Amino acid sequence: MTETPSPALTYADGALFRHGRPFRMLSGAVHYFRIHPDQWEDRLRRLAAMGANTVDTYIPWNFHERVEGSADFTGWRDAERFIRLAGQIGLDVFVRPSPYICAEWSNGGIPFWLSGRARALRTSDPVFLTAVDAWYDALIPRLAALQTAHGGPITAVQVENEYGSFGSDHDYLLHLRDGLRSRGIVELLTTADGTTADMVRNGSVAGAMGSFTFGTGVAEAARLRVPDQPLLCAELWGGWFDHWGEQHHVRSAASMIGTVEELLSPRDPQQSGGSVSLYMAHGGTNFGLWAGANHDGVLQPTVTSYDSDAPIGEDGTLNDKFHALRAVFAPFHDGDLPPIPEQPRRQAAASAPLTRVATLLDVVRAVPAGVTAPMPLTFEQVGAEDGLVAYEARIDFAPGAALTVDVLHDRAVVFLDGVKLGVLERDAERSLALPALRPDQGSDGSGLLTLIVESQGRINYGPHTGEGKGIMAGVRIGRRFAHGWTHRVIPQDVPAIPVGADAGLAEGADADSAAGLAEVVFDVADPADAWLAFPGGVNGLVWLNGFLLGRYRAVGPQVTLYAPGPLWVEGRNVIRILDTDALGSVVEIREEPDFGPLEEFIGS
Repeated sequence: MTETPSPALTYADGALFRHGRPFRMLSGAVHYFRIHPDQWEDRLRRLAAMGANTVDTYIPWNFHERVEGSADFTGWRDAERFIRLAGQIGLDVFVRPSPYICAEWSNGGIPFWLSGRARALRTSDPVFLTAVDAWYDALIPRLAALQTAHGGPITAVQVENEYGSFGSDHDYLLHLRDGLRSRGIVELLTTADGTTADMVRNGSVAGAMGSFTFGTGVAEAARLRVPDQPLLCAELWGGWFDHWGEQHHVRSAASMIGTVEELLSPRDPQQSGGSVSLYMAHGGTNFGLWAGANHDGVLQPTVTSYDSDAPIGEDGTLNDKFHALRAVFAPFHDGDLPPIPEQPRRQAAASAPLTRVATLLDVVRAVPAGVTAPMPLTFEQVGAEDGLVAYEARIDFAPGAALTVDVLHDRAVVFLDGVKLGVLERDAERSLALPALRPDQGSDGSGLLTLIVESQGRINYGPHTGEGKGIMAGVRIGRRFAHGWTHRVIPQDVPAIPVGADAGLAEGADADSAAGLAEVVFDVADPADAWLAFPGGVNGLVWLNGFLLGRYRAVGPQVTLYAPGPLWVEGRNVIRILDTDALGSVVEIREEPDFGPLEEFIGS
């Protein structure tokens, strides 16, 4: 019989050990999926220079399995390469591969194709577990091979993420725990929950060490922990994320380091001090359309930046928090820490005018008409992961009749015969009056109704997680439903719109509309990181050399988008912008980021 390898991390009498020696986990969260792969090594080296001995990362299921049954672990999705790099640098790896990750990531990491059909996410519902098992069959053996027991850097694996604040299906937790073990995980298993007895009770499972998530709750966590288990804060919130329309959250270095020192210090001579993983050590970026959303009475979409006021900034900049943590972590190391890396290079400031390529309706009509149905279909039903879907139907109407979208997720720009009528919002106005008739229309009107519907971020936390996108019910003209809908899914790569004089305008389009697709070209001699700003733009998506950087919105707080150096090339660089409301006139390269007005965050 083959002997089961021993795990690297064990615990006894409230103390943590690594291969039998007393150990403190000094960790920081760094997410490979929020960093250009060419910059993974740089960010990990900065983490090691901060004094961390461990990196923790989630593994977002939906990032890897965008199409059911086709899990992708190549390129940007090569999590194994990221883990091996960490080991080569000398870092342990704490992996958090839950089916659900939260992380302000779209849908909490659950694939849209699954949340569109599973009745009960994060439960022992057979539909959900069947999909989880298939995903684990693809993922877990890859992680198992990289465990410390087999010569790799993985020392800990999380079973589920803050489950105690979501549900109470203990069989589900047992299924995940047993699924990890049966697929070869031998290292320390953990859970993570907030600092209330109810959360800990419902989020715990036998055979997994409990840990906590908080900003300032050291005393409460110490009181709630199982006496034999060490005190680990798996997420110490040293900063916070931002929603569109709010302010940029920051936490002072003094506030953060005070909580870290309290956690690491023994609470009495008979106890060992705790361990920490800072969330985030390096936040990175919600590139593409991967930013999630919260729901607290209204939808709260998360911004593109995930800087999180972290010690290592979005572009790798090292700040006061980095130096404070390095000083606190240094005494826990036997030797000297790695030298402090230089600050990153940035491109010089520049500005260039935008050239409009096509109207918003040009973009829509360039996409072939897709599925038709009597009632409008959801994003999930037409296979749209996120972004934009255009709904079109021929309608008859009386002048001044109300157009109403019964359940809208999340925003729609409305056109009638190519003329913009207005914008409808999920948590604001979902009705508008149809226009008066032209003289040639008599007493009744008709026309082509187009609604360009935008998903502003799939909810990642709480009871609304997994909620669908698009037009979720019907569209009514007065009391009467409009029937006969055609759907066009706007691709997330650069729309295939012809450039220049041959572009033309869609038939009936409003040529004076300020919305649409535009581009700008920057000639770059020495590619480096850059910060992009879009003065005058209202609600846009931005591509750099074909890569979707993310969103900008005039409501702020985020003003600049991070454009990593590896995305630029020497010579001609093309930036394309699709704005659903109004394009600006220029694009600016700025030398400093602008995350918007500040608001102090401490947490609980």
